[in-house]
Amino acid sequence: MTKVVFITGVSSGLGKACAGNLSEKGYIVYGTSRKPAGEQLPYKVIGMDVTDEQSVMAAVNEVIAAEGKIDVLINNAGIGIGGALENFSAEETQKQFDTNFFGMARAVRTVLPFMRAKKSGKIINISSIGGLMGLPFQGNYSAAKFAVEGFSEALSMEVKPFNINVVVVNPGDFKTGFTSNRVFTAKDSKGSDYDKHFRKAVTVIGKDEQGGSDPMVLARTIEKIIRKKNPHFRYIVGRFDQRLIARLKPFLPHSLMAWILSDHYKVG
Repeated sequence: MTKVVFITGVSSGLGKACAGNLSEKGYIVYGTSRKPAGEQLPYKVIGMDVTDEQSVMAAVNEVIAAEGKIDVLINNAGIGIGGALENFSAEETQKQFDTNFFGMARAVRTVLPFMRAKKSGKIINISSIGGLMGLPFQGNYSAAKFAVEGFSEALSMEVKPFNINVVVVNPGDFKTGFTSNRVFTAKDSKGSDYDKHFRKAVTVIGKDEQGGSDPMVLARTIEKIIRKKNPHFRYIVGRFDQRLIARLKPFLPHSLMAWILSDHYKVG
């Protein structure tokens, strides 16, 4: 029986690549976007805002009404807000977490009852390399992704008796529109005491992303995860050097890891 896949955040980048690839492979794909563009696509795009509980419920119910099930949930929707942690307002911090963490949790809570009822399913949460290490001037992005990690670890144990797999995917840098869509805190946009190192780090971040991997690399990995009966809990995807440092991080002293990251992002 053909699997039904529900993907949040398919307007561009990784989500769009995943939706297109899965559709080509024969899956029934429903994607979500806050503002569907109306373009002709081989999959259906539903208007949904992950920060709005009612919007999430309406989108999930639409898929269930049409297909009777959701076999795979891919939580991909996310935003990037850069800046020094000291310069984040409460509102900016809340906005970062509301999409990147609470939005993921809303989708999981809404879809899970349907997966439990049929005692099968896969939940794939897109985290980040930044969910495995705190990145300078991307601190709240990392913090939200760290939260995704802890949530996913706990969830994987809770839903295992229902034959539901939870998988975390940690992409490194990919060449997408995420770079141009990133915004900065109001204080950092105007300049602050952190400005010198902040500007250097932002330049490195943009260069890394635009020199990153093709989104299809991630899309193919996602399709392999869906096909696997018993996928691993974690998949780190991207350039070799980024996958290597992510794997080494648990074994390195904090001082050495901090030096490596500070040197790379020119904040030392």
